[in-house]
Amino acid sequence: MTAPTANAKRPFVLLLALLITLLVIFAYLMVRTALFVATEYAWYERVIAGCLLLSETFLLVHGFGYYLNIYHVVKNVEGRVPLEEGLPELASYPPVAIITSCYREPLPVVTDTMTCFYNLTYPNKYLYYLDDTRYDLPNQDAAKMAVYQKSIDDMCREIGINVFRRQWHGAKAGMINDWLEFSDGKYREGFCFRPYQNKVLLGKEKYVIVFDADMNPFPDMVEHLVKIMEANPKLAFVQTPQYYTNFDVNRVARAAGLQQAIFYEYICEGKSSQDAMFCCGTNVIFRREALLDVGGFDHTSITEDFATSLKFHMRGWSSAFLNRVCAFGLGPEDLGGYFKQQFRWALGTVGLFRTIAIAFCQNPKALPLAKWWEYALSGTHYYVGWTFFVLAVSPLLYLFFGVPRFFARPDMFGLVFAPYIFLSFTLFTYTLQRRNYRVSEIIMGLLLNSISFPIYMKASLLGTFGVRGSFGITPKGQSASMPLINFWPQLTLATVAFAGVVWGALRLYYEREPFGAVAVSMFWCAYHVVILGATLYFNFPEEQPAGSETPA
Repeated sequence: MTAPTANAKRPFVLLLALLITLLVIFAYLMVRTALFVATEYAWYERVIAGCLLLSETFLLVHGFGYYLNIYHVVKNVEGRVPLEEGLPELASYPPVAIITSCYREPLPVVTDTMTCFYNLTYPNKYLYYLDDTRYDLPNQDAAKMAVYQKSIDDMCREIGINVFRRQWHGAKAGMINDWLEFSDGKYREGFCFRPYQNKVLLGKEKYVIVFDADMNPFPDMVEHLVKIMEANPKLAFVQTPQYYTNFDVNRVARAAGLQQAIFYEYICEGKSSQDAMFCCGTNVIFRREALLDVGGFDHTSITEDFATSLKFHMRGWSSAFLNRVCAFGLGPEDLGGYFKQQFRWALGTVGLFRTIAIAFCQNPKALPLAKWWEYALSGTHYYVGWTFFVLAVSPLLYLFFGVPRFFARPDMFGLVFAPYIFLSFTLFTYTLQRRNYRVSEIIMGLLLNSISFPIYMKASLLGTFGVRGSFGITPKGQSASMPLINFWPQLTLATVAFAGVVWGALRLYYEREPFGAVAVSMFWCAYHVVILGATLYFNFPEEQPAGSETPA
């Protein structure tokens, strides 16, 4: 027998490491639960210890889900023929609608996008600018809005893009639904259509590709996606990644892009391998038949893409993820824009979790257990803000007040915590390094996520109680520092954590015992000082381009 090659061994070793990590996560959770049950508490300690255990359980469950997705990718995806390869070339070109819904977007941004629409090489394409701008709002400059509307019409006429408008109700989801109704031959009062493309549509578009206003497709994108859809009649949609081009000189955009990369690599591939991929709202192709089957986009949620994905799967449609960059765009360029984006995503996603839980209780057999699991993970992700807060406050409570008392015996769970944290971080960074991401880049993405904890806390609380909120676009083309008062939760917690380090040092100097528990708590306080201090780093997002001269 010939010896296996290094490449053949690598997946086996990685799979073994994944299985060991999953077992260590389970072991740590068991030890922590046993400590909670076995330790005698005062009532207030039990409340604090219970919150800490819930927070750790949350992280462990979501960590388990992440590594389980990596396991599915390594086992079922890597080494397999890519989704779009091996398929027959298109014998014909079914009509495809290329659309973007825009709300008062900067003219240069949408001009670039419309130009990319025009440059798509797919021969049977129909281009639509869905103008969702509110021209009838009071307390705005009517003359200025008229000029903006004319500039949009002039731009679309020059490039050759059809323009659709309607009486406003609902944001992006409502606009696309109205356009679907219009293109289906159902005309309502308030519909306005300007056929600037000057191209006769013979029948209805079979597929609809949706882009955000700042997402610019590569010329050959449509051919790849249509080929996949034609070969798989039960596919409702195929999602592709978002890629930010403004990461080179902007810290927030770079870290936000790396967060997206973490999501679009193993998580999306793992979900797709289980037919549990959900739509992310842009760079995605839909089957028109599937959209009509579920009644269009779910306009009751501000994350209409996620909500509509659940409807597709409940109706028996499939979904897929193509890990191929097919379009590029702009990421948020300051913390104000990033926080606004994250608040909208968190509010809508947590709000939909209520729907997921109700649907599961009413009909648990409507979806396979693996899909319910993936939807539950996605719907609860943004509770991570509360988890971060509890984990940051717990060592402070021990250092200042001595609660919860089991902190005084870190050796009891250190034996399983150390292997868990070592294996998890090593495996996390290694798997992303396999996709050519550097450790420093990964850390930047994690830091930006961590300092967003107050945004996630507020949004998840509102979402839990069913507050829907309103849709708001992520600002583009601007980069500004925010007043420090806006970061009072992050900076206050950082200050208290620093005080915890100082107080812990004094306890070690004067009290000596319990040395291990105080030292460990000091370490976690210092750790959170560093993380929260990154708020100041990201609040000055613009960087000097490499090789450029510093202004005098």
